[in-house]
Amino acid sequence: QVHLVESGGGAVQVGDSLRLSCTISGVTSHSTTVAWFRQAPGKEREFVGALWRSTGKIYYGDFVKGRFAISRDNDKKTVYLQMNSLEFEDTAVYYCAADANLILSTMTTARQYDYWGQGTQVTVSS
Repeated sequence: QVHLVESGGGAVQVGDSLRLSCTISGVTSHSTTVAWFRQAPGKEREFVGALWRSTGKIYYGDFVKGRFAISRDNDKKTVYLQMNSLEFEDTAVYYCAADANLILSTMTTARQYDYWGQGTQVTVSS
């Protein structure tokens, strides 16, 4: 059974940094795409970035603009989302998601992912 557990969220100020963790069990890391999404109140779930299965190539949403970075620690079965220069607009619940059967063109579409964590709240204030 696949489980994803996010951690690391919290309340920070504009300009601060935060690192989120997504610990994954029940999948083979190199055969599964792992992505980060976020959802702000009243808005649709938004693609933040993904670590593509097999190649390990990392893709980011357009809004990231170099502020966020995804990495993976295979020994810890954890995928990280390092967020720097946080802005008020980054306030959202952040989710990690995983799927082994995505095609590349659907990577940014939330409904294509079979497995989700419970989410972790990030609140950025001025």
